[in-house]
Amino acid sequence: MAATLAFLQIPTTIVIPSSKSSSSSSQPQLFIPSSKSSSSHSQLFISTTKSLSLPLAAAVTLLNPQDALAAGGEFGILEGRSLALIHPIVMGGLFLYTLYAGYLGWQWRRVRTLQDEINDLKKQEKPVAVATAVPAPEGTPQVAPSPIQLKIQQLSEERKELIKGQYKDKHFNAGSILLAFGVFESIGGGVNTYLRTGKLFPGPHLFAGAAITVLWATAAALVPPMQKGNETARSLHIALNAINVLLFIWQIPTGWDIVLKVFEFTKWP
Repeated sequence: MAATLAFLQIPTTIVIPSSKSSSSSSQPQLFIPSSKSSSSHSQLFISTTKSLSLPLAAAVTLLNPQDALAAGGEFGILEGRSLALIHPIVMGGLFLYTLYAGYLGWQWRRVRTLQDEINDLKKQEKPVAVATAVPAPEGTPQVAPSPIQLKIQQLSEERKELIKGQYKDKHFNAGSILLAFGVFESIGGGVNTYLRTGKLFPGPHLFAGAAITVLWATAAALVPPMQKGNETARSLHIALNAINVLLFIWQIPTGWDIVLKVFEFTKWP
């Protein structure tokens, strides 16, 4: 602005070269316009300056991007309380959904581990079955099942019920939904904070949220080797999601503090 005001104070004296070629006078002549001429030139200059005001303002904005992006009402409802509360509500739901997805995953794991237990018990029962393979005479009372046989029967029934629950497909679908909405909302929360305040606040809540997002992606990346039967990938998948739940729980108090600040510094809607 100072440069523009200084530019407005340029005198209206104009230097015109001499039209006469004379040996005695080779200096240019000064032309001082009359009051009418000066008035018309001033009006023309002011009109030109006004037409340049918008490009100058845009240039200043580009030179100062922080001022242009700072929050202060420019984004309207995007800075309001309604949009700010979406993040904590969605993340609270995702925390409960994480526990549900973990339950589904544990049930599907039980389907696989039960079969392993049944196979081990069958190996223990096999020698006994061979020893008693001789048919008993008629009228001999039937021998009661052994404890191992009863255990095999019990585990087999339990596994059948778990298979009916289709926990494998349910766990896969729950994990996909959790990954999609979790990543979307974790980034959306940071964007909303920037729209409201013009900056982010590095701290426990932000760092824990970033770690949770990374753990979601890493756990999902282990699914292909898990489907091929890689037990190391399965164990790592469970460990990463357990850490994720712990970070989620640890993040709740800091998130609640942010919610209180939202109610303090924002207005509806």
